[in-house]
Amino acid sequence: MTAVDHSRQRSRLPGTTLAHEIVGTLWPGRDDRDGRLPPLFLALTFVTGIVDATSYLRLGHVFVANMTGNVVFLGFGLAGAAGISVWASVTALGSFLVGGMIGGRTAVCLGDDVRRLLATALGIQTALVAVAAGVAAFAGHHLAADARYALVALLAVAMGIQNAAARKLAVADLTTTVLTLTLTGIASDSNLVGGSGAKLGRRGLAVAAMLLGALIGGLLALKVDIAAPLIVATVVLAFVVGAATRIARGPGRSASDVSRPVSSPR
Repeated sequence: MTAVDHSRQRSRLPGTTLAHEIVGTLWPGRDDRDGRLPPLFLALTFVTGIVDATSYLRLGHVFVANMTGNVVFLGFGLAGAAGISVWASVTALGSFLVGGMIGGRTAVCLGDDVRRLLATALGIQTALVAVAAGVAAFAGHHLAADARYALVALLAVAMGIQNAAARKLAVADLTTTVLTLTLTGIASDSNLVGGSGAKLGRRGLAVAAMLLGALIGGLLALKVDIAAPLIVATVVLAFVVGAATRIARGPGRSASDVSRPVSSPR
């Protein structure tokens, strides 16, 4: 067996492949099919964990990014379950749809210039999350009903914009808002069931980013105040917008270069 054969054999080892996928996602090469988007999408997944932890723990058992959960909560509320607000779920769902339309309209206005889509959409999202942080800081520790609904609406619109932009750019295995298909892929493609075990590194990073965001968001929301996690989310988004703006100013790619088949709703 030649040295080249030994090298190829080592590259197929599970540990080597996993490490390669992790490094390739965090620091993508120039020839990566997704360009420099994967680490930015991981940052957005982290933000999702923060805002959903904040909304669920402090805004009345409602999500602002995970709309599957809100549909279920709406059913619980209509059934009369205690502690579930029908109006909070309706507000989140409606606001998320508005955000999705804003994100979709932004994509239409930019046409094939997907270089600017992420920077533009996330710029709007960052502004909305910053306003939400200001509302939370002004409202204080004990939120009145109007402040709570305002926060749900602002954050859900912001996350709808993020989801629309992420859907348009379609970075494989990094949806930024939900993990159902990601976890399904980890299990169904596992070596334990005869699968290839491919993409475990990227999928694992997505789960870790969401988990870390939820942990930090939960700690800040419960131990500090509701404004704290939103401030952190705003800072992270500002960094992502800065990076996306640099990408937008670089060599361009058309929509056909980055658009790929989008998975069905999770």
